[in-house]
Amino acid sequence: MAATLLHTEINGVQVPIVFEKDNRLPLTTIEFIFRDSGSLASNKAGLVSLTANLLNEGTKKEGSANFAKELENRAIALSANSGKETFVFTLEAIKEQLPFAIKKLKELLQDPNYTEETFKKIVKKRIATLIKKGDDFDYIASNGLKSLLFENSNMALPQLGTKKSIETLTLNDLKSFIDTHIFLNNLIVVAAGDFNETEIEKITKDVASILKKGEVAPIQKIVTSDKERSKEQNEETKQAYIYFGAPYTMDVNGSQRYIGKIASFILGSGGFGSRLMEEIRVKRGLAYSAYSRFVVNRTNSYFTGYLQTKLENQENAVKSVKEVIANFVKNGVSKEELEAAKKFFLGSEPLRVETLNQRANRAFHEYYSGQGLGYSKKELALIEKLSLEDLNKFIKKHSEILKMSFFIVTKK
Repeated sequence: MAATLLHTEINGVQVPIVFEKDNRLPLTTIEFIFRDSGSLASNKAGLVSLTANLLNEGTKKEGSANFAKELENRAIALSANSGKETFVFTLEAIKEQLPFAIKKLKELLQDPNYTEETFKKIVKKRIATLIKKGDDFDYIASNGLKSLLFENSNMALPQLGTKKSIETLTLNDLKSFIDTHIFLNNLIVVAAGDFNETEIEKITKDVASILKKGEVAPIQKIVTSDKERSKEQNEETKQAYIYFGAPYTMDVNGSQRYIGKIASFILGSGGFGSRLMEEIRVKRGLAYSAYSRFVVNRTNSYFTGYLQTKLENQENAVKSVKEVIANFVKNGVSKEELEAAKKFFLGSEPLRVETLNQRANRAFHEYYSGQGLGYSKKELALIEKLSLEDLNKFIKKHSEILKMSFFIVTKK
């Protein structure tokens, strides 16, 4: 069945429900998604992801171990996670255990494990994780690039935080975030599995009725810097980790976003056969792989990519990236490249909707982006009709991707 969009009124608030029915197996998945409540909603690095960690520690009454044991005994998965823009509670259970699963979610929402002991435990774990990340040069370079592209914005802050930022957080910081972001007004429910519309509306009302009403300030659009900067960080490494990025002007529901997907695939996200891979690995032997993509979200959009190369090839690799992208913008792509990209998108469509979770996730993003349910099928039709002339006009128009910044982890 195709996904449907429902609305149910709870305490005067219309709560949207994106619903994908599948009764072939007695399985259910429900996500309670809170808009404008991800890491970008806080200027304290690591606060939101640490809050999710706290909510994965069960209730104050039962404690982490007992709460988890009750779920495990019934094969229920309940977790809290944070993204850039959203905060999500995910519940998975076989249908006969769903009432108990809902009961435990409500307990968690009403009685988080607000104890200093639990707080100290998750802080200790996070700091240990960050210490390990000190040797993860991809992690360092990726965060470093964001600090250049999104300077002085929450986008520049690492989602996991830093040792210093985590050490300055308090339990009250986490409690305050929950109290000011988990509201009925910014709730979206995504449900998939073996239940009907009446059942999922009843479940939504059951959970959402315990949420208080409140407004969350929308996360404002974050502008990507067009300053062409380069920064190096010296580490004991045998390779250079090169991360690059630039502005990419595109709205999440832009009418030409589908053209950008084709352009991105041909330039760097299509693996072997993409321009960057062919030029930098195959022809010049400068890296094992080279990748780039266009990132488009509600609050930000940008072009980004990366590669690793030998220390002695660092300068040539950076030069090659600039050359390949400059040629791409100036001269566009060939008919053969366009046809290959079309075949990939049209031919691989069944793999993108194989599972129930994939279909539900797609439906949510169609709704969340404002494109409307069912847009993905319309997009495939647009891709099939895309002409080489229109694609190359689009590429030439987006010359902002030439304004690249580089963050490189290398050895002095």
